[in-house]
Amino acid sequence: MKCACWPELLRRTAETARLMLGVADYDAYVAHFVAVHPDATVLSREAFFRERLAARYRSGGLRCC
Repeated sequence: MKCACWPELLRRTAETARLMLGVADYDAYVAHFVAVHPDATVLSREAFFRERLAARYRSGGLRCC
């Protein structure tokens, strides 16, 4: 028996894993940015991930919270 819900389940599982690991979602960023800031320029995928990585480690060290 084949369930049509498997692709959605896999997508949500991957999204959850990325959020747990702190990996930012570029597509969600673009959708939000275009909806909320229509006149501003969207960062490229590379610039977005560089900025997110810098923000993650900006505190100067590892932390639990």
